Amino acid sequence: MTDHVHDLRSVREATDRLLTAVAKLDNAALAEESHLPGWTRGHILAHLARNADALVNVFEGRPMYESATARDADIERDAGRTLEEHLTDLRDSAARFMATTEPDQDWSRTVELRNGVTDLAANVPFRRWVEVDLHHVDLNIGYELSDLPEEFTEREIDFLADRWSGRPEVPPVALVATDGRRRHTGSAGDPAVTVSGTAAGLLAWLAGRGDKGASLTTSGGPLPTLPPL
Repeated sequence: MTDHVHDLRSVREATDRLLTAVAKLDNAALAEESHLPGWTRGHILAHLARNADALVNVFEGRPMYESATARDADIERDAGRTLEEHLTDLRDSAARFMATTEPDQDWSRTVELRNGVTDLAANVPFRRWVEVDLHHVDLNIGYELSDLPEEFTEREIDFLADRWSGRPEVPPVALVATDGRRRHTGSAGDPAVTVSGTAAGLLAWLAGRGDKGASLTTSGGPLPTLPPL
């Protein structure tokens, strides 16, 4: 089973990095565009706070979000707040999430996330770590995919490679990192395409971020187009 204690510690560290970086911004910077189309930095911060509360719901057996419409409305409502309001909300919502993980509980139980997706409770801390660190990159304030902790990058590549596995619209792909590590994704069968590059480059392509595969090299065919996350 995933080491949820380790992952919760990593969530705390990622949250501290985020808060330290965001505290250096000002109100005008929050209204500027992020790396995510259609979202300002304020939208990302609002999403991170509401995601923490949504994961509290998951741990407590409630629906993660009331509805997709309510989720989007909450983000839009909170996006334009001041820096101090965002920082307070980020701290408080992060504290609520951590508090929900402290009582003794069955970490092997299955919990329900968005859109009917289920997972083990022990995996939820890593999912929160992904939210915090990837969206830190999305803020476009100097924290890059290459700055992510190596462990995070390797585990997220594994997670996304597994996510795209078995998808008929994605051809069989061999992923080859510069450190020699190989993975398989896409539909079953011998790889039709080999995609090679740095771990950060592979993550960018799999997650639809950064250069989205521009730094990668391919053989056997063009770089496949992945579905939206």
